[in-house]
Amino acid sequence: MKKRIDFTETILRDAHQSLMATRMKYSDFEDALELIDKAGFYSVECWGGATFDSCIRFLNEDPWDRIRKIKSKLKNTKTQMLLRGQNLLGYKNYPDDVVEKFIELSVKNGVDIIRIFDALNDVRNLETSISATKKYGAEAQVAICYTISDVHTVEYFTKLAKDIEEMGADSIAIKDMAGILRPYEAYDLVRNIRKETDIPLQIHSHTTTGLGTTTLVKAIEAGVDVVDTAISPFAGGTSHPPTETIHMIVEEKGYYSPLNIEVLEELADFFGKVKEKYIEDGTLPVRMLTEDPKGLIYQVPGGMLSNLYNQLTSLKQIDKFNQVLAEVPRVRKDLGYPPLVTPMSQMVGTQSAFNVIMGQRYKMVPNEIKDYLRGNYGKSPIDIDETFRKSIIGEDQVITDRPANHLEPKLDFYKNEAKNLAKSEEDVLTYAMFPEVAKTFLANKYGA
Repeated sequence: MKKRIDFTETILRDAHQSLMATRMKYSDFEDALELIDKAGFYSVECWGGATFDSCIRFLNEDPWDRIRKIKSKLKNTKTQMLLRGQNLLGYKNYPDDVVEKFIELSVKNGVDIIRIFDALNDVRNLETSISATKKYGAEAQVAICYTISDVHTVEYFTKLAKDIEEMGADSIAIKDMAGILRPYEAYDLVRNIRKETDIPLQIHSHTTTGLGTTTLVKAIEAGVDVVDTAISPFAGGTSHPPTETIHMIVEEKGYYSPLNIEVLEELADFFGKVKEKYIEDGTLPVRMLTEDPKGLIYQVPGGMLSNLYNQLTSLKQIDKFNQVLAEVPRVRKDLGYPPLVTPMSQMVGTQSAFNVIMGQRYKMVPNEIKDYLRGNYGKSPIDIDETFRKSIIGEDQVITDRPANHLEPKLDFYKNEAKNLAKSEEDVLTYAMFPEVAKTFLANKYGA
């Protein structure tokens, strides 16, 4: 019997997050949902990540309504979201009661699979999310954030996978957000994890550096069960390997792919027109469609690249783009080699931009970086130089246990603060994620 390779399609979340800073409107893909449901995907990643923030900040869409609409059209395909563990979909740690309520409502509104990760691979920040996901009946898929440093070895990631399985994960994802996982490293990593765990294993990689497709092929050979891909118009560059290409490689290799190539071609035609629209109006910078092996040096993920590009353009500092990229690995080293994934990617990117634009390193330091140096996000992969730490936060206390242990329950606080704006539990959670943005969004939503 042929081994089956399943597919998670990323067009509704990470593909456009990586290429155009999460600006795809629901109306642009609504008519493709029933077609997506016929393609044979195991799941469609369609919520979480930066979609929530983008919906209320830029698109004037209710993210909860968006997932309900998507779910109503997907009768045969599981919906999947990305969740930042204790950070949820924001950029700080939330108390356990807020985390649990957010996950309860995510499942209630239509999420089937929750991919949970922590930006530092600090498993203490995963505990509440895993238990709540299982409690409310969704699949708890836990992601390992892949990165490169002296400590991030195959042995490190293999042990992490075993720890994750023991915490109750239903499946494991290798999350290579910057496209820096090399093919033979992927093969070794998957083989080693396979020796230690029996639960389903998925791989997520980007084509940012040009490696993504080959990396997926070697991971399939080594034993992964599911791969993340993007329908071809939104594949390549800072996005993911093309769905159609991987499907055909899988079949050539003698595995079974459940995908329907004729439906995939229809989807490619549909999203080809969407892509043309966004290129023409400038939402999708053509630069993001090109692979750049320099990413193997900078280790910058696709979503971070497109956001940095947009930010520097808006500041009229785009001429400093390459200087900022060159500063990223230096800042990352100072901060103890955190993986570059949200929220750490935004924090490192912002600090790098400040260092370059100000003409002096660490002349301006965001509060999030200071909180990170106080231990509020978790343990850094490598110990941070104490002289550097004190140069930023002085003699401030540094916590060493689970950060959420220091957070008091806050759900009732958010309910009270938002009582004149919120008309549902979902509205309260929207406010909890992004209070300032939510004030304007909810006022517009209800015509206040």
